Amino acid sequence: MVIVLKNNASPQKVSELTQRLERSNVKANLVEGVHSTIIGLIGDTLHIDTEAILANECVEKVQRVQEPYKNANRKFHPDDTVIDVCGRKVGGGHLQVIAGPCSVESEKQLMQTAIACREAGATMLRGGAFKPRTSPYSFQGLRMEGIELLLKAKKETGLPVVTEIMSLAHLDMFADVDVIQVGARNMQNFELLKALGRCDKPILLKRGLSSTLEELLMSAEYIMSEGNSKVMLCERGIRTFEPMTRNTLDISAVPLLKNKSHLPVVVDPSHATGLVKLVGPMSLAAVAAGCDALEIEVHCDPKNALSDGSQQLTPQAFTQVMKKIKALAEFMGKPVDDVG
Repeated sequence: MVIVLKNNASPQKVSELTQRLERSNVKANLVEGVHSTIIGLIGDTLHIDTEAILANECVEKVQRVQEPYKNANRKFHPDDTVIDVCGRKVGGGHLQVIAGPCSVESEKQLMQTAIACREAGATMLRGGAFKPRTSPYSFQGLRMEGIELLLKAKKETGLPVVTEIMSLAHLDMFADVDVIQVGARNMQNFELLKALGRCDKPILLKRGLSSTLEELLMSAEYIMSEGNSKVMLCERGIRTFEPMTRNTLDISAVPLLKNKSHLPVVVDPSHATGLVKLVGPMSLAAVAAGCDALEIEVHCDPKNALSDGSQQLTPQAFTQVMKKIKALAEFMGKPVDDVG
């Protein structure tokens, strides 16, 4: 249930109403937006009389919310959530570009790629320290050494670090990571999501290969229900019957998620298509659709990459793609942040 308050509602009247509502065994969240202030009720609201609430002089209107996700719902939080990552703002009219290799392979490989990404205009650095692979015989990542190399690259370039967590047992290793990524395979690892909800870090939550948008939002709800509101939703392609691409990038997910939720939306065109020639066009499509950030894979030597070489741009190709992204974003009034 959402209660929209009048613009002239006094703090005392709002406080009295909130206390009265919480005596009905629901949680009342006060959200102050730019144009309106609302109270979002979470819990069993079936027994609450909407007419009695409307009788309060500080209440403008009351509406019931049918969707099962409450914290992630735009009805509960009309204004866009803006997440600050070391000074880079994700959401609310900002555009960030997260770039870097699929996996951290060596110090030389990571440093060369990180510096090239920064010079091209990337605002954050991605790289897999732990790598989920279909085959147990494929390269699984450098693990803690990979995280240490990412932090070294951050010190060198100034780019905040985004990397994927695979297991709850690894959480302590991510203490200095700036954004913790939850991969598609872990989108419904609910114990992991709840644990991430108790940490004070931005979470980049990727959509599962066969998951609906509501299931993605419910996974975000698991994190937010534990107290962490810094969640980014990531569209990374879904599995369909089309064999020409690794996955099918659901561009329509971007405006739909923006309509249903206040959380920032990220698009990963690299994993979505699996083809380097499609990364540029799909990046532009995502920006045109209104995404808040892109996550693009870049490798200094893709032909010899230990994972997903076919979808990783060379630094030269990434530089050209960034020029087009910046031009389109500027035209749309949503320029890529200049990190200097």
